[in-house]
Amino acid sequence: MNYRTFQLTGEKISLLGFGAMRLPVIDGDHTRVDEQEAIAMIRKAIDSGVNYVDTGFPYHGGKSEVAVGKALKDGYREKVLLADKFPLFSAKSPEDVDSLFEKQMERLDTDFIDMYLLHNINKAHLKVMKACNVLPQIEKKRDEGRIKHIGFSFHDELPLFKEVIDSYPWAFCQIQLNYMDVNFQAGLEGLKYAASKGIPVVIMEPLKGGKLTDSVPDEIQRLWDGAAVKRSPAEWAFRWVADFPEVLTILSGMSTMEQLDENLSILSAAEASSLTIDEKALIKDVSDAYNRITPYSCTSCRYCMPCASGVNIPESIQFRNDWEVYNHNDKLTDNFNMFFPRTERPSNCVECGQCEEKCPQSLSIIKALSETTVIFEQAS
Repeated sequence: MNYRTFQLTGEKISLLGFGAMRLPVIDGDHTRVDEQEAIAMIRKAIDSGVNYVDTGFPYHGGKSEVAVGKALKDGYREKVLLADKFPLFSAKSPEDVDSLFEKQMERLDTDFIDMYLLHNINKAHLKVMKACNVLPQIEKKRDEGRIKHIGFSFHDELPLFKEVIDSYPWAFCQIQLNYMDVNFQAGLEGLKYAASKGIPVVIMEPLKGGKLTDSVPDEIQRLWDGAAVKRSPAEWAFRWVADFPEVLTILSGMSTMEQLDENLSILSAAEASSLTIDEKALIKDVSDAYNRITPYSCTSCRYCMPCASGVNIPESIQFRNDWEVYNHNDKLTDNFNMFFPRTERPSNCVECGQCEEKCPQSLSIIKALSETTVIFEQAS
């Protein structure tokens, strides 16, 4: 396994981190974790050199923290840095900070958490963070030794990311990054900006939730097949992220032993700054090819927002695009059902047309929302 240095402490962190958001489940029910298999996978990863394990309060309906806690028994807790996240979206009052944290500690059955993140920082959650006095309470727990390092995970636009980076002496941060999301959310510029401030960056969604590896379109596969060096789509995606020396560790949500074995093999060999010019050009060609088969060229400029009916228009169009681009991947339906608030779904559209009047791309937004509704709401 390759390791990179956590500059704050000098600790060596494995390039592959075990993300516990997509653990194996029973009968397709994401709230029923197959604990026996999950524990076996996590322990095999640790035995193979992985020393960073990441979970979150809402993952698998709260069962992820429980499974991770059980996996880290029998001496495994001492071998890893355990990462967990404070659920800003569940806090309603300052008193909730303590109760939510204690619930996490109970689920994990541990005395301390190494890497503690404020989960899913965005404009709305920043307001929650201030209203509930979250940071001072988390700092107190750090001073008591129950947390080692305070960081945040991010899902919003780049300007806000820079503001958050500059607002507090974070020990680390976590962003989404893959070769399709170079300019999405914090993106590549965010990675470089955090690093310039001395803040280590943990990467999530290196495979875009499996969409870059499952049901690869024929056009994309032909490009990969034409490479001088033969690699799987997963290896190309991982190596693109690993090529950036600013990356501390790469989280992967693994559901099977086969995925774990492949990821261990890939990230035991991937080195920073090792891709050739031709290999980088190939990955850019693949990204461009994916973009060409995108039905709606939405840039997420958000000129269409806010919607009078509450619809999250850019997110709805993104789901519609991904459905086409990633060959009707079932994981998209799972993500839609799990993460898309009902008050913001495209089915709430009343076809007033105001969004289309504002769209600089002149997109048929009403049509896109209708298609998204049929695919993800009426079909389910």
